[in-house]
Amino acid sequence: MNYLHQHIGPNIILILLVIFLITFVVQLYFIINVHRKLAFFKPSKSKESKNVPISVIIAARNESENLFKNLPKILEQKYRSFEVIVVNHQSIDDSKDILEAFSKQYKNLKVVELANDKHIRPGKKLPLTIGIKAAQHEHMIFTDADCMPNSDNWIKNIAAKFNGDDAIVLGYGPMLKKAGVFNKLMRFDTAWIAINYLSMALNNLPYMGVGRNLAYTKDAFFAVNGFKSHYSISSGDDDLFIQEAVKKNKYTIEIAPETFMYSPSKENMQDWIKQKSRHYTTAPKYPFIKKLLLAIYPVSLIITWICFVSLVQLRYHELQLTISMIVLYGLKWWIGARCLIKLEEKKLALFFPFWDLFYAVFIPILFVIAKNKKNATW
Repeated sequence: MNYLHQHIGPNIILILLVIFLITFVVQLYFIINVHRKLAFFKPSKSKESKNVPISVIIAARNESENLFKNLPKILEQKYRSFEVIVVNHQSIDDSKDILEAFSKQYKNLKVVELANDKHIRPGKKLPLTIGIKAAQHEHMIFTDADCMPNSDNWIKNIAAKFNGDDAIVLGYGPMLKKAGVFNKLMRFDTAWIAINYLSMALNNLPYMGVGRNLAYTKDAFFAVNGFKSHYSISSGDDDLFIQEAVKKNKYTIEIAPETFMYSPSKENMQDWIKQKSRHYTTAPKYPFIKKLLLAIYPVSLIITWICFVSLVQLRYHELQLTISMIVLYGLKWWIGARCLIKLEEKKLALFFPFWDLFYAVFIPILFVIAKNKKNATW
């Protein structure tokens, strides 16, 4: 330690301390001002349901097994008036046969076939647009073929959010739980992304939803010319679109467990990176302030730890610094755990401090790896 004191002057220590204090305050800001709103969120009492007719829209490509397994759970929802539109996007598996069989059994199923055409752009935007134009009803809910609703009241609860002036509803789509650390990592990634976009929405800075559990009106869609401004990117139907749509429409969130839409986790890291690479293609189109807010939390967390460890090694007010970090992590654990519990991730909440730090270090590495991968087309 004497060697360190001899070679590191007071100016370096002062710089480390100032940086520590700045990043410490940034962390407190996110805990107290941003994430706290989700941790203590209590939805306003819904007005008496008007049972607005609903169109559920699913864009599917080579999803025969998932359609066979999950589509009946959507078609049999407990709701008075709804239709389900499946846009079969150039599938070469048994999707067409399965959908034809279901359409004979369920009168509320409408199938739109999108034939093979090499000139059609990859991604969901075209089939979603076709599904929206085919929809009979003004109010629409979107999900994916590989997703399973957590209850038969999924439509009912989402539709109830349309009873006021809100034209957009941001829902949540968790990953199914499986054994293993990799599954826990993906579940934390999914939950943490949700904590951020739901918290930001509650702070009047909405920037995304998830396409597997998202609802909006036709008016909201056509008011921004649909996906026109970002049609050249395969992704963006649930973030770039939302960023435009919320400028002209009111929005709300829905996180009742009955409305969760579960999807299977990826089987290996390679598939997950491929999925993340597709999601990251929209990042350059984010407004600067939103990119800054999303990046500043993990960066400030890592810098806080680097400065803390460095100052403790230099024996600079170790007790005060340690107490400060204990207070910080006590607040983070309390608020972060409450958020995770709201999203039905109690086991992840138990070890939130570990996941919080690990994820802050890991996700920039994943971002670099994913950015260098060829983007998935669907």
